[in-house]
Amino acid sequence: MLIDVLYLVLGLVALVFGATWLVDGASSLAKKAGISTLTIGLTVVAFGTSMPELVVNLLASASGSTELAIGNVVGSNTLNIFLIVGIAAIIKPINVQRKSVLVEIPFSLLAAVVLFFMANDLLIDGASQSVISRSDGLVLFSFFAIFLYYNFLTAKSGGAPEEDITIKQIKPWLAVVMVFVGIFLLFIGGKFIVDGGSSLARTLGVSESLIGLTVVAIGTSLPELATSAMAAYKGNSDIAIGNVVGSNIFNIFFILGTSSLVRPLPFYSNSNVDILVTCLASILLFSFVLIGSGRRIDRREGVLFVSLYLIYTAYLVVYVG
Repeated sequence: MLIDVLYLVLGLVALVFGATWLVDGASSLAKKAGISTLTIGLTVVAFGTSMPELVVNLLASASGSTELAIGNVVGSNTLNIFLIVGIAAIIKPINVQRKSVLVEIPFSLLAAVVLFFMANDLLIDGASQSVISRSDGLVLFSFFAIFLYYNFLTAKSGGAPEEDITIKQIKPWLAVVMVFVGIFLLFIGGKFIVDGGSSLARTLGVSESLIGLTVVAIGTSLPELATSAMAAYKGNSDIAIGNVVGSNIFNIFFILGTSSLVRPLPFYSNSNVDILVTCLASILLFSFVLIGSGRRIDRREGVLFVSLYLIYTAYLVVYVG
C-alpha cells in the first residue's frame, strides 16, 4: 500500500513539473517563432495546463482502467467549482464577466448534460450496456472545436479580457530540452498514477472510480487550484473563474472525447450521481452569478461551495468506496 501511495505522489509531482516545463519551453519557442501572446495563451498555455488530466486519461483508457478515466474527469469538474471556486471566493469575492455568465458557464453545464445523455445508453435507449463510444467521442470533440473557435473569435474581436501571460525568455536549445523532458515527465507521471491508483484500489478493496473521483482528481487539479487561488489573491477574478470554467469544458469535450477515441469507455449507472453533482455545481455557479449580488461570488457562497465538496467527498468514501 505504501508503494502505491508513493507511486501516486511521485506521479503527481512528475505531472506538475512536466506540465510546467512543457508550457514554459513551448511558449518560449512559439514566441521566438513570432506567434502572438494571445494565440499562445489560447493554445499552448490552455492545452499545457490540462496535460496532466489528458495524459492520465489516455493511459487509463489504453490500459483498460476506464472507471479511473471517467472518475478523473467528472471528479475534476466537481472539484473545480466546489473547491477551487470556493477557496478563491473565500480569499477574495469573485466578480464574473458578462461573457462568462451568458456563454462559458452555461457551456460548461451543457458539457455535463451532454455527457449524461451520451453515457446512459442503458437508461435512454434500453441498450444492454452503456458505453461512451468512439462516435460519442467525435461528437464531444466537435463541441470542443466549436468552443475553441468561439474563443478565437472573441479574443480577436477584443471581447475577451487580457490575461497577464508572462512568457519566459529561454534559450532555444534549453526550451527544446524542456519540452522533451516535460513530455517525458508527463508520461512517467501519468503511468505512475494509473498503475498506483489501480493497485491502491485493489489493495483497499474500493473501486477505481473512487480513486479517480478523489485522489487523482485532486492531484491533477492542483495547477488550476494554484492558478485560481493566486489570481483571486491578486484581484484577477476573471482569470480565476475563466480558468475553472474553461478547464471543465476542456475536460469533458476534449479529454473525455479523446479518451473514448483511444478505447470506448464502459459507463456504470452508479456514476450518474457524480455527473448529476457536476451538473448541480454548474447550476449553482450560474445561479449565484446570475441572480446574486451583481455577478459576484461572495465569501458566504465560497464557504457553501467548500462545504458541499466536503459533504460530497464524505458520501464517496462512505457509499461509493
